[in-house]
Amino acid sequence: MPPELQTIPAQVSPPDFALSTLRPHAVSGVEVVALPVLPGPDDGSAVLGPGAAELGEALGLDLLGVLEASRATGKATEVTTVPVPSGGPGDEALRLVLLVGVGEQTTTDLRRAGAALARVTRDRDAVATSVPAVSDTAGLSQFVVGLVLGSFSFTMRSDGPQQRPVGRVVLAGLADDADLADALQRGLTIGGAGWRARTLATVPSNIKNPQWLAEQAEEVAHLAGLRIDVRDEKALAAEGFGGIVGVGQGSATPPRLIRLDYVPRGGRRAPRVVLVGKGITFDTGGLSIKPAESMTTMKRDMTGGAVVISVLAALSALDCPLRVTGLVAAAENAVGADSIRPGDVLRHYGGRTSEVTNTDAEGRLVMADALAYAVAELDPAVVVDVATLTGAIKVALGQSIGGLFANREPLADALRRAGDVSGEQVWRMPLVADYEHHLESKVADADNAPKHAGAISAALFLQHFVGDVPWAHLDVASVGDAPSERDEWSPGPTGFGARLLLEWLTGPDPWGGGSR
Repeated sequence: MPPELQTIPAQVSPPDFALSTLRPHAVSGVEVVALPVLPGPDDGSAVLGPGAAELGEALGLDLLGVLEASRATGKATEVTTVPVPSGGPGDEALRLVLLVGVGEQTTTDLRRAGAALARVTRDRDAVATSVPAVSDTAGLSQFVVGLVLGSFSFTMRSDGPQQRPVGRVVLAGLADDADLADALQRGLTIGGAGWRARTLATVPSNIKNPQWLAEQAEEVAHLAGLRIDVRDEKALAAEGFGGIVGVGQGSATPPRLIRLDYVPRGGRRAPRVVLVGKGITFDTGGLSIKPAESMTTMKRDMTGGAVVISVLAALSALDCPLRVTGLVAAAENAVGADSIRPGDVLRHYGGRTSEVTNTDAEGRLVMADALAYAVAELDPAVVVDVATLTGAIKVALGQSIGGLFANREPLADALRRAGDVSGEQVWRMPLVADYEHHLESKVADADNAPKHAGAISAALFLQHFVGDVPWAHLDVASVGDAPSERDEWSPGPTGFGARLLLEWLTGPDPWGGGSR
């Protein structure tokens, strides 16, 4: 690999953020002021939020009249643009006023308002906004998350990005309060985790391979104070990780199992959560090759691994009280002389065997090894895996909601709630015991590709590797790619799952129902 392609290409950075007690239009060096707009008492009307009337009077602008003329409703994501006439008061840099709808001021509304503001301030130097002043600390955090992720961009263009995020965001008109500073930091950390996961998933696969992914994890471990262990192909073969070895053996770039460990301060005896991520750095389908069109997004088939790495990177900053181990089963599913064949039998960590009837059902083969290792060696209180696993989940749920399978009701409820709060929603799918017979193989413990109920069968396949341990499986193939800009989503890989898992791990009751 050429030296210049051994690291992530020069990237666009998220905006810088600051808190200020000043009124938005009193912040110096700001060319854009963004103010909140709320739905009015009558259907279809809108009212100005804090500070808007004062600014309108200072500028000689009838901002309420502008709202009425624009038929603004105050709906979240609605932005009304008001050019500032020359010779206005305050800093001469002020050129634009944005009236930003905040809906009912829920955390979802604030997150979407942040994303909308990010899009209309691209290529601007700075914006001062009092939008989060209408909400509490949770709303401020989600506003920041939306603004960070609405700014996301990735480019390898020789002339740089076509558009850049706004350079600086001042959250103005707020009290000088430690809780607000903590809320800002939480928003930046969670938004940054989503940004990292998207970046890793977007890097092209002529750069990204299992070794490269392990190197990114090593950098994260160094920066975040994590312990790391990486098993190469020789160690994997010697220790019996037959699924990871088998899937990766057809590639010129051999597989890896990446382990990251976070231990909270004074928490070596805290319960351990294990996160397992699918890390297929490119998926051709193997000898059961995909159609050409289906391969165009397969650089992001390691989204689950990117999510796990990004979550582990953020835990210390969020003061997570739990021990968390992240496992990324990384391989490239390539077509080569050594590729596994339909009919081959692989022996997983711990001894269970799988007949490979379709080499394009490879994700569950590598995940099975990591799950078996987690249960056998790490004594987890709970295991959660995340993977772009099946096209069937996309057929079932479309492209806005991820699939959730779980063997414990309280755990399923806790993850669903975290999805609702974070904006990464999941829908509970059934683990149908009556479908177990579809996994039957005449020569092995299971067939890796039953031709029935694709997403459910894949989850049932994985369930055999977790025994009685509380376990949840997030199938995010439905939401692995965003087709267009919508709310905080940008076209391309989504990194779906990072925000959900961070909300779950740092929430008041990750076990659900107070038990584990």
